[in-house]
Amino acid sequence: MSLTLYYHPLASFCWKTLIALYENETPFAPVIVDLGNAESKAAFLKVWPVGKFPVLRDTARDRTIPESTIINEYLAQHYPGKVELLPADRDTALQVRLGDRFYDHYVQEPMQKIVGDRLRPSGKTDPYGVELARAEILSSYDIIGAEMADRQWATGDAYTLADCAASPALFYANKVQPFGDGHKNVAAYLDRLMQRPSFIRVIEEAGPYFKLFPIKPEEN
Repeated sequence: MSLTLYYHPLASFCWKTLIALYENETPFAPVIVDLGNAESKAAFLKVWPVGKFPVLRDTARDRTIPESTIINEYLAQHYPGKVELLPADRDTALQVRLGDRFYDHYVQEPMQKIVGDRLRPSGKTDPYGVELARAEILSSYDIIGAEMADRQWATGDAYTLADCAASPALFYANKVQPFGDGHKNVAAYLDRLMQRPSFIRVIEEAGPYFKLFPIKPEEN
């Protein structure tokens, strides 16, 4: 087995890559990184000194690939499977890349701002930043809702890397900023995503770690 994935089961960006791997049943060796454990952290920093996951190590090609988007494109290029996650058509591929970037930058990042603020020490929080993050998520919901009015998946009829990105983004965003009645198309899209066996598996594997998530539904 040439692929090793360094990740944490609760991390949203790691979910993106896990989903891509599971969609095509790509064999890999999982290594859970515990940054709170000195030995685990030191071993990971030897692989990727930046210290952020996920990171994919491919011994067959002697490559270390960081960043979820780059990993997923690498998998699509070098380890393709039955699901064509990155279309061969260049124009369509651009739309898929745009979808991936949209969900990362305008849903995941503001979601993580809210979660990160909850983890800050007393007196060090950023209420105004959280307010802006919530507004950005709601604006993104409006855009997604309009797009999903006549789509099955993020960029059309085919499941792609954009949907891999949308899955954790919407799952966690809904916990910190619930969709509400005004975003039924977004909720329906997340329901479809959660029916994918790949996403079901990711959620089940994260189950024991959900207790670490700092925001409960009643605390939104």
